[in-house]
Amino acid sequence: MSLRPTRPAAKAAEYLRPGAAWHDLPPLDLLADGPALVDGTIAATTPSTTLRAHRLTAGAASAATGVLAAGLLDAGVRPGDVVTWRVPNEPSVVLLYRACWRIGAVAAPVHHRAGAAEVDAALAQVGPVVFLDGAADVGRIAAAGQGSPVPRGAIDVDPSSVAVVQFTAGSTGRPKAVIHTHRTLGYKARSMVRVHGLGSSDVVLMPAPMAHVSGLLNGLLVPAVAGMTTVTMSTWDPGRALSLVESERVSFMVGPQTFFIGMRDDAGFDPARVASLRLLSCGGAGVTPAFVESTAAAFDCTVKRTYGSTEAPTVTTSYQGDPMARARDTDGRATGAVELQIGDGGELWLRGPEVCQGYASDQDTRSRFTDYGWLRTGDLATLEDGWLTITGRLNDVIIRGGENIAAGEVEAVLEAHPAVQQAVAVGRPDDRLGERVCAFVVITPGASFGLDEARAWFEARGVTRFKWPERIEVVPDFPLLPAGKPDRARLRDLASSGR
Repeated sequence: MSLRPTRPAAKAAEYLRPGAAWHDLPPLDLLADGPALVDGTIAATTPSTTLRAHRLTAGAASAATGVLAAGLLDAGVRPGDVVTWRVPNEPSVVLLYRACWRIGAVAAPVHHRAGAAEVDAALAQVGPVVFLDGAADVGRIAAAGQGSPVPRGAIDVDPSSVAVVQFTAGSTGRPKAVIHTHRTLGYKARSMVRVHGLGSSDVVLMPAPMAHVSGLLNGLLVPAVAGMTTVTMSTWDPGRALSLVESERVSFMVGPQTFFIGMRDDAGFDPARVASLRLLSCGGAGVTPAFVESTAAAFDCTVKRTYGSTEAPTVTTSYQGDPMARARDTDGRATGAVELQIGDGGELWLRGPEVCQGYASDQDTRSRFTDYGWLRTGDLATLEDGWLTITGRLNDVIIRGGENIAAGEVEAVLEAHPAVQQAVAVGRPDDRLGERVCAFVVITPGASFGLDEARAWFEARGVTRFKWPERIEVVPDFPLLPAGKPDRARLRDLASSGR
């Protein structure tokens, strides 16, 4: 299967002008020889192998990348082919990305907790030549490449070619396959190093999955450009995170507010243990002015609100020296050359060099991009003197701990159960996760249906665990809008009130 950029041209955009710096970006593996890596899951005493070691210098990581690249070639992967994997956060994920780029292949990871149904839906869109399901598969690829590692630059890679496909649930439940080129991601990495003021003395802790754009950008690309070290975590644990921040002198973290609340509320929290932190960047539902103030006070560091998506990573945030009130009360101002405008019905439209090149599905691309290359984000927003504030969503997406969950997908799974006649899923506000999945259901008379039955049903159907309902409310009927549709706003209020 061939993937190709399909986004309409941003005809008036300055970055597309012949001779603009965007055209001079190299392929991602040549962007920088890094980052150095620390595996935050295994101990320093663990015996080292080609792939597993507690600590890898930038040079050692590059050499291990060459071994994996050779293994991929041995498996039949060629430039333009897609490589997919389902592997938890660990240094081998960084190496897999770079190995793909070194030979001109397309990296298309799926979330390591993705259920079987979601994996099948993702693979069907990209047609991978190789699918690596777990660390053992990665090890076999590495073993095949031991004899002839591929050095950097040995294969000519076009920086305008596709580098990454990432999957996002969006608002429909069917994963959308988002296409990024070497240029879109390389531009974003370089610009964010400048925006955040990062350098070789900084260290980032990355517990967010690198199958997501935030993990990829801030765990691999930004550290590579800045010459930083990345500390990976395969499973989130706030106590372990505190230990890693302290021992590795972590200075930078990015993620949903649940990470920072968990660390702050952990029994082992002590301001002295996180004294090395100087910058936290946080996006998603629930990042309020109160959160920014309380977290900045607890960690004694700068806390930035950000806005971005898989399609357009980190397009707004605050800069050093910006007014505190703006940085606290809004989602920031534009980074680099990105353009923002409020389109039909208050929807945020944007375009810029970091915006994806479309989707694997032409239909998805046509539905999200205007003829002049503007991305319709699906988010409602206001712009005041260049400062962006996200006020809501056009479609009903529940954002739990930084993960997008399509309400329609949850409802479809519930309504497939023989006891459920109708279901409406909404987000219930949660201080730690932003939102939790609450489902209101109308059931067949005489039937019984509760949370245990719902969870067993979702598990049996291979649905990713974070999408499972965390509260079930059996109701005789739903409040309705004049048009006869369920009143989701009223149901959200009921979920929030606990009634």
